[in-house]
Amino acid sequence: MNVKPLLRSLVLPTLLVGSAVAKNPVFEGHYADPEALIFGDTCWIFPTYSAPYDQQLHFDAFSSKDLVHWKKHRKILDNKDIKWAKRAMWAPSVIEKDGKYFFFFGANDIQNDEQEGGIGVAVANKPGGPYKDHLGKPLVDKFHHGAQPIDQFVFHDPDGTYYLIYGGWRHCNIAKLNDDFTGFVPFENGETFKEITPQDYVEGPIMFVRDGKYYFMWSEGGWTGPDYRVAYAIGDSPFGPFERIGTVLQQDPEVATGAGHHSVIQVPGKDEWFAVYHRRPLGETDGNARVTCIDKMEFDKDGRIKPIKITFEGVEETDLSGG
Repeated sequence: MNVKPLLRSLVLPTLLVGSAVAKNPVFEGHYADPEALIFGDTCWIFPTYSAPYDQQLHFDAFSSKDLVHWKKHRKILDNKDIKWAKRAMWAPSVIEKDGKYFFFFGANDIQNDEQEGGIGVAVANKPGGPYKDHLGKPLVDKFHHGAQPIDQFVFHDPDGTYYLIYGGWRHCNIAKLNDDFTGFVPFENGETFKEITPQDYVEGPIMFVRDGKYYFMWSEGGWTGPDYRVAYAIGDSPFGPFERIGTVLQQDPEVATGAGHHSVIQVPGKDEWFAVYHRRPLGETDGNARVTCIDKMEFDKDGRIKPIKITFEGVEETDLSGG
């Protein structure tokens, strides 16, 4: 898990949301596919603005120093700044490198290689933006190994390598990013995109390392349905092989449905972990009515992830300073 210093003060106008008692959802509004990271002593959540595809044209962000009180940072990236993005901007992944923040996103929901769109990159000098187009075109604009170019996740391997892990339509690829995130470095066999699709994979991949093991997690089921869920595997490298172990995050008929497309954060310096995910309130039939929540993620003595209990209570105030 990448824990980097917050290099610059936040100067964008912010809005305090939440209350002294943590509850799920953690902030108001329809937001999905939350990417959570810790920069310095602050947790940032970069979600999809959950709306019909033709209205899903910007990204907001949220920051907190305790996982309870959240500040909203409006329109940190807008499609007006991404000339090729026309609709359906979603599932951001953000990473810091060399004092800059890189914001990877999917756009246009392309259905074939003839359409313009795919995975783009924007860049800013601070986590809250504003972000500007890094390339002027998509980073990945074609289908490789059957993977729709969406649901991107940037993984910083402990060996220093940065990988892009992505894919919809039940296929997942991994590719090695170059130093300035303008392209890729081919693998030794000359291949640029390597497929690492596990059993039952649908979309929403993430990866992290704990105790030297690579944890690969993904979403299954249909995103508009109650059976949307998260499963995982454990491997010895970013390439696996990854054999599905089981489901760890799913609906609770007494709490919410469609729990999935998550990210994971670790409290700096502690073996304390949280799952940040979206779900749909009970009785909600609108597919876009998704809200962002946080609950504890724990491991058993063998390093396997325990089933994550989704709650209304959420999490308590948490010191993220690493002290």
